[in-house]
Amino acid sequence: MSETIVIEQTADGLPTLYLPGMDEHYHSTKGALTEARHVYIDMALRARGKRDIHLLEVGFGTGLNAFLSLLEAQAQELDLHYTTFELYPLAPEVTDRLDYPAHIAPSMAPAFARLHSCEWNQPVAITPNFTLYKRRADFTCTPLEELYDVVYFDAFAPEKQPEMWSCAIFRTLYDHLAPGGILTTYCAKGEIRRRLQATGFTVERLPGPANGKREILRASKPAVLYP
Repeated sequence: MSETIVIEQTADGLPTLYLPGMDEHYHSTKGALTEARHVYIDMALRARGKRDIHLLEVGFGTGLNAFLSLLEAQAQELDLHYTTFELYPLAPEVTDRLDYPAHIAPSMAPAFARLHSCEWNQPVAITPNFTLYKRRADFTCTPLEELYDVVYFDAFAPEKQPEMWSCAIFRTLYDHLAPGGILTTYCAKGEIRRRLQATGFTVERLPGPANGKREILRASKPAVLYP
């Protein structure tokens, strides 16, 4: 991604990135950390209720969701296998300037750096509880390789990246979600909810993060599938 990237502060003190050409932020300006914890850690990772979790993130971005998930895996003694797609990785000087560990968990700064510096397209053990598989590929045309228990759907907004929010994408995710698996996203638009439902998901509107979006979506796959 060659366009200028601007670092901006969000309302909870955590920085995010702004793309002027797209007119899009990587996180909510009302609180990057608050939103990430609520939408993905609280409503997805913790809600799944498993100790051994295979997780897919659509959009690695700044690595914030991965870092928070790594911390959760360590705190709760989870065995977390984390796959993520990113076609346009951020340059090290950008992620270094974000300095997320200083705001969240200073002692884990080496792990955060490793999330960004580790090899692409192969699984890498970042900690004993957390294995990262970064795929540098276009999610819209790359086959998935396994079943997942949790999906973090964190693509740019539908009006900015419409190809990522299609029924075809949601069908792929549904087909690669284990029975009982869940998907969460910050986007609660009615059209997105209907597309998720059309592909088989049971969809809930949940309260959004404090001082942020009013609602978010959580989609689940039935634990018992009938022919």
